[in-house]
Amino acid sequence: MARFRPLAQAAVVLCVVTLLLTGCLPRRPAEVTSAWPIADSERVVSKPPEPALWPLSGLVAPDSLAITRRPLSVKIENSPVSRPQTGLNAADVVYESVAEGGITRFNAIFQSQMPKTVGPVRSARLSDLWIVPQYHALFVFSGASVQVNNAVKAARLSNLSQDVGVSAPYSRSSARLAPHNLYLDTKKAYAEAAKRGMAITEDVPRLQFSPRMAANAATITVVSIPFSDANNVVWTYSEAEKQYYRVNDGKKHLDAATSKQIAATNVVVLWARYAASSRDKLGSTTYDINLGGTGRASVFRNGQRLDGTWTADNTAPPRFTAADGTPIKLAPGTTWFQVIPLSVSITMK
Repeated sequence: MARFRPLAQAAVVLCVVTLLLTGCLPRRPAEVTSAWPIADSERVVSKPPEPALWPLSGLVAPDSLAITRRPLSVKIENSPVSRPQTGLNAADVVYESVAEGGITRFNAIFQSQMPKTVGPVRSARLSDLWIVPQYHALFVFSGASVQVNNAVKAARLSNLSQDVGVSAPYSRSSARLAPHNLYLDTKKAYAEAAKRGMAITEDVPRLQFSPRMAANAATITVVSIPFSDANNVVWTYSEAEKQYYRVNDGKKHLDAATSKQIAATNVVVLWARYAASSRDKLGSTTYDINLGGTGRASVFRNGQRLDGTWTADNTAPPRFTAADGTPIKLAPGTTWFQVIPLSVSITMK
């Protein structure tokens, strides 16, 4: 019996080795293969929709319907007794040019912001025959010479002036003497336009905007514009606010609606041809200012000065071009156009 024990032990060892080599070691999983999927078409990830932008400020609008609101072009006085005016800081665009006696007058264009009250509203000038159609606007004024009223009628502008019998949107303030106390209710102005069959929506032409600053442009933080001996304007740039702040005849120019200083994102000096067209009862010259064609321009934005030319007709606002032919674009925000005679020089620092 003893002689069979080594054989039995050898058999057990052999069995253990066999189990280790077979049943105890992990088995390699079976290889699974499948065909690489073939795409029927290339996957396209859609871009998010571009936000609607206000055409006259380049800022984001609530929606694409809002930007079709037809602009209001309002003539606003700037004699010393008219200051502070109401609502100027809400305008997307303001044109300033010499009227009579060296004082200036504004054509303020409202679209993205619509203050309840604007004024004081005063008379129209021949230069408005360029400005109003350029912005496809409703035209608000009170008073004009026979020459201007005939020209407005001939141009078929959407006329909401007192001169054609519009009265509902206007009221007089008891805080000032006439004629410096006429104010416009903007909501009533649109209601009156609709009542008279005028369009209150429009495909509004766009100014050209870019948030990018220009490379190698001159740094200018103060611009002084001597419209005349009776009206001197200084704009000073605030880097913190990215705005130019206005001083008129040595005093901060305020908006009565907010008591804040009038400010602009862009200040654009346009040199234009002034031609005497008539004289008023006091002997002061009324000018016909040509805002069509082309002329010299200086664009001030982001503390930079960009020189070039302006080009415009009566269908769209001006465009600006540098000497090398590249477009000069405005910074998104509000713009003040300072329209001065060809002979006037500005000072900067």
